[in-house]
Amino acid sequence: MTSLKISPQSMATECQAWLNANPIDDLSDSFLSGDEEKGPTRRIDNEINGNWISAPTSTIQEARLKAKAKRRLRKNSSRDSGRGDSLSDNGEGVRGHTAPPTSPKSKLLDRKSRLGKGRGLPKKGGAGGKGVWGTPGEVYDVQEVDVKDPNYDEDQESCVYETVVPPLNEDDFEKTVTPIVQEYFEHGDTNEVAELLGELNLGSMRSGVPMLAVTLALEAKASHRGLTSRLINDLCGKVLSRADVESSFDKLLRELSDLVLDTPGAPQLVGQFIARAVADGILSKSYIEGYKGKVDCEHARAALDRAAVLLKMNRGLRIENLWGTGGGQRPVNQLIKEVNLLLKEYLLSGDTVEAERCIKELEVPHFHHEFVYEAIVMVLESKGNKTFQMILQLLNFLWKSTVITLDQMRRGFERIYMDIAEINIDVPCAYSLLEQFVDKSVNAGIIDKKLSDLCPCRGRKRFVSEGDGGHIKFEIY
Repeated sequence: MTSLKISPQSMATECQAWLNANPIDDLSDSFLSGDEEKGPTRRIDNEINGNWISAPTSTIQEARLKAKAKRRLRKNSSRDSGRGDSLSDNGEGVRGHTAPPTSPKSKLLDRKSRLGKGRGLPKKGGAGGKGVWGTPGEVYDVQEVDVKDPNYDEDQESCVYETVVPPLNEDDFEKTVTPIVQEYFEHGDTNEVAELLGELNLGSMRSGVPMLAVTLALEAKASHRGLTSRLINDLCGKVLSRADVESSFDKLLRELSDLVLDTPGAPQLVGQFIARAVADGILSKSYIEGYKGKVDCEHARAALDRAAVLLKMNRGLRIENLWGTGGGQRPVNQLIKEVNLLLKEYLLSGDTVEAERCIKELEVPHFHHEFVYEAIVMVLESKGNKTFQMILQLLNFLWKSTVITLDQMRRGFERIYMDIAEINIDVPCAYSLLEQFVDKSVNAGIIDKKLSDLCPCRGRKRFVSEGDGGHIKFEIY
């Protein structure tokens, strides 16, 4: 087998003939420098892909390798054009647009390793990063004090830190304790008052708590005075001592002459507070006897005499119920009895002002519909014109003075409408009397026409009796 050898001269001749037949205007693989572009037009007939054909074989091979390297360089530079610097033809760095590096997966804020190593778990098991104090569930031990620390102070090891509350002066005491007592009149929880006072540093003003509470109660209702007596009893032993209570009542007796100016009945009320305190055991039984022959003020003497009389009374009076029970805390049966007693006293005296004062002292504005109900029942059961007129006058007076509201008045009449059938069993003329009372109430402006239209009438009247021979029966009321 013979090998065919081609000489360089014949190869060059063939390339020259091919170039003459196929002229090339521009070569994509050629790369012109700045000097070559500015120079005269050069001939490219003797060049193939940047390689001169007149060169020897080794030169042609070297030119091909350079052309291949140029193509790789241009390809890599175009791929990395947005990442930073690129290399020129001669290997020099060309400064390009610098772009921030991105992760292999083009994800922002990717905390995984860029090297592709690891299992994708967070760093330090989730204990690293800003604002992280350690892995979940990690418990730190007590750090031992380093004696060699330059900031170490031996005196700090025996220090005990506690909150110090400054003691209240007289002005701050009244501003701080007064809202507590007034709020107690609304909720009646002595434990809450004891907790609030325990957070204060009363100091020498501790004995002023009972006096301030009694002073506020003198201008309040009877139920508030009862709450005040219970508050003093519950605070004694927790926040106050018996000496504090005794000192407070001593100061009250000394200032009675000033309290009378605002509350004329202050001596009698303070005497009742003293009697209740002695009965509760927070004042000694010899407290009143210790003032015999030592009191010059007539108001203080009246208060002590009132307390002594109440303690010596033996007529079934219980000192614990001296102030009565608050309206909302009383049982319903007791309230109904007091309402009936109030109405009976009014029918005997005819004093509407006194009746108004008594109904206010009950302190049950939500229960005034019972008062209206019982008043109308008395009218139906009396069958007399006097009771009819007096009850109508009383309801009209209480309605105009706004003691009984529209809602309570309406509920009282509606309850009568619902129970009139049962009332008629005992009072046969109840329907007729109720119609007359409702008409008079509408004329007086106590109720409106809409409520009067709801008044029930007798459903069936028998005017002819079968056993009377057909005679008509007229009912006379």
